[in-house]
Amino acid sequence: MPIQAPYGSWPSGWQAADASRGHSVVDWVGFAGSEVWWVAADAGDGRNHLVRPGADGRPEDVLPGDWDVRTAFMEYGGRPWVFLGTGGAVFVHWSDQRVYRWTPEAAVRPLSPRSDRYRYCDFAVRGDEVWCVRETTGGDVRRDLVALPLDGSARIRVLAATHDFLSGPRISPDGGRVAWLGWNHPDMPWTRTAVMVANVDPDGSLVGLRRLATGADESVTQIEWTSDGAALLVVSDRSGWWNVHEVSGDGRWRARCPRAEEFGEALWRIGASTCAALTGGGLAAAHGTGVRRLGLCDADGGLVDVDDGFTDWRSVVSDGRRVAAVAAGPRRSRSVVLVEQGCTRVLWSSPGALASYASVPMLRTYQGVHAHVYEPHHPGYAGPPGEPPPYIVQAHGGPTSRGVPVADAVTTYFTSRGIGVVDVQYGGSTGYGRAYRDRLRHRWGEVDARDCATVARGLVAEGRADPSRIALRGASAGGWTALRSLIDDPDLYQAAVVYFPVLDARSWAKSTHDFESRYAEWLIGPWPQERGRYESRSPAAAVERIRTPLLLLQGARDAICVPEQADQFARYLASISVPVRYLRFHAEAHGFRQADTVARCLNAELDLYAKALRFPLPVEARA
Repeated sequence: MPIQAPYGSWPSGWQAADASRGHSVVDWVGFAGSEVWWVAADAGDGRNHLVRPGADGRPEDVLPGDWDVRTAFMEYGGRPWVFLGTGGAVFVHWSDQRVYRWTPEAAVRPLSPRSDRYRYCDFAVRGDEVWCVRETTGGDVRRDLVALPLDGSARIRVLAATHDFLSGPRISPDGGRVAWLGWNHPDMPWTRTAVMVANVDPDGSLVGLRRLATGADESVTQIEWTSDGAALLVVSDRSGWWNVHEVSGDGRWRARCPRAEEFGEALWRIGASTCAALTGGGLAAAHGTGVRRLGLCDADGGLVDVDDGFTDWRSVVSDGRRVAAVAAGPRRSRSVVLVEQGCTRVLWSSPGALASYASVPMLRTYQGVHAHVYEPHHPGYAGPPGEPPPYIVQAHGGPTSRGVPVADAVTTYFTSRGIGVVDVQYGGSTGYGRAYRDRLRHRWGEVDARDCATVARGLVAEGRADPSRIALRGASAGGWTALRSLIDDPDLYQAAVVYFPVLDARSWAKSTHDFESRYAEWLIGPWPQERGRYESRSPAAAVERIRTPLLLLQGARDAICVPEQADQFARYLASISVPVRYLRFHAEAHGFRQADTVARCLNAELDLYAKALRFPLPVEARA
């Protein structure tokens, strides 16, 4: 029988150190001949390793030495490597952002010049060149499609420069055509994008440039050539949902597996993939609304899901016959998987006892607002009968992003101690169609905060949450939402934790990086015509209305939410006697990566919740 103990006080075997290791990012899966390689962020050494399965099943480094495979492209990054068909790889090294070529029989050598202005990502190999998108930073910010010779000469060719923002090139199987995505300010890739196609001359130059017939308010998140190169697969929301369409050479569109579900994701990082072409006209695609399954779609549109227990799929790639991806589920930690003939094999899985402590999320909707509810869960403990637990209301970042209903290392840190967590998919979140995303247009700071309150009150009405013990947490745009919630509903929440939040919409729009510099026009309205909205909705403009105990966490190297604003915000709260604790980490940027930082933040969070939500801190022991 489970031991009864107050909620929040359960001694969990899933501790902050475990959660910080589970926080590591695994991404950018790709085929390398018969093998599958991927990028794994190591919270211990802070590097991003290009790895493959070793003989003993554990990942081993592909590259010799201390290489860090990561690009700073558009600040959020993108696909940083590609396999060379003859062996070896092309990749971006984090510290200098140069492109390098590695082959097993030769030393690693640079392919791009030394410069602090250039960033590269999303590569494709064509003949003796690697094609990619290059970002030029500094005063003249621009993106170009470029070709880098694989012999390392400095003869870099500019192929095209059609828009303010570009994805990397998708080269047809015969090498005779190339396609890419583009969009211009003030659009974001989830509001309006263009699909560009060109022919490739024998000398490698582009001719016959044309734009596919996409609508004025149509978002395309991914393009891929079919395996025979006869058509282009386009993930477009022209139906109101990101569905896969096949566009033939004469420009005709045909929906593949049309459903009121999402087959795409908001393009925060260039090179992200949710679908892949298979031989014989089929395709593999992650699809769904709250959860995402991997479906195999035949040439006639029939869709069969892979039955594997995973409910989130990303970085979906194929060699035509096999599919590789990163996947996770309610009882399955984040894994690198290989799908062959409908069967799934796990190549790597996050270490630790996460699955035994994880709470299985429930997908709930409260007055039209979607949410993932994680109830307190521990294999050996239970709360007092008839007593509702404390809850943390979580606002995801983005805000045009989403939470995923899977076993999560950080969520489990709280639920395994007897604290419920609800991940609110407020209006603007992806995963529920264009109309749901557009609920946030010009209403950021209103709809998101109101939806969080709706979900919190829904939990209380169901008897799931103690109305006097509700806290908030959010990061980046989620931090903005959490602070707006404290301002608009000061009596609903007893504590809040915000990581590197957006504090002032006016200065954020002016000081943030180029990718998001016009984002506020969609979120709030055109500047300066809507100056009043910018001023009234910014948490910094209403900081005097905050009275809730607050933990503020900030990276000193953050280029998206500048740390000086957080400094000022914390000082002002302290000056008006609001209980605030401010932690500033000198080696962190936007999104904490170091294991010690993540663990320290979680322990600080738990300390605040224990005081504000009135439960004794657990005596930590392996239970």
